[in-house]
Amino acid sequence: MSVIAYIKRELLDRSTLFFTALALCSGLALWWLRGEEAFRVAAYSSGMLVLMIAPIILIAMVISCYVRKLLPTKLVERWLGSESGLRGLAVAMLGGMVTPGGPFAAFPLVVGFYRAGASFEICVAYLTSWTVLGLNRVLIWELPFLGFDFVLLRLLISLPLPIIAWMLAKLLTRQRNA
Repeated sequence: MSVIAYIKRELLDRSTLFFTALALCSGLALWWLRGEEAFRVAAYSSGMLVLMIAPIILIAMVISCYVRKLLPTKLVERWLGSESGLRGLAVAMLGGMVTPGGPFAAFPLVVGFYRAGASFEICVAYLTSWTVLGLNRVLIWELPFLGFDFVLLRLLISLPLPIIAWMLAKLLTRQRNA
């Protein structure tokens, strides 16, 4: 695939174009409503945020590509494909629970697994598990601030959510494909 075709396919999709237009309109509105100085402060803050986050995103995207190329499609489909069933759900839930970091780590991994053959419902279960059951956040944030009893009860209440999300995603994809 040529570089131009890759850019058109991957970088100029509807989502990218929408958020680019939204950013430009927001910037113009800020300039018009609050003036040039407010626009400059916001642009500087945005630039600093991009410089801070860009290395993390870059590394996560490289990992995503490595995952996609390193793992054989047959292996990913066996463990995380639409026919993986409860085994795939368990792997997705466990993977989501132990994945450290924020969305800059989790989402590129999901993209890599999805493009390598993981099913939509397994990716939904992974992301739901990462969101509501992430052990990293539990250990670093929840336990120290909220205490053991609160956290245990919250985890018990949240435990079925990835399973429910997996079942709903499976149902919706089945209906869409029918």
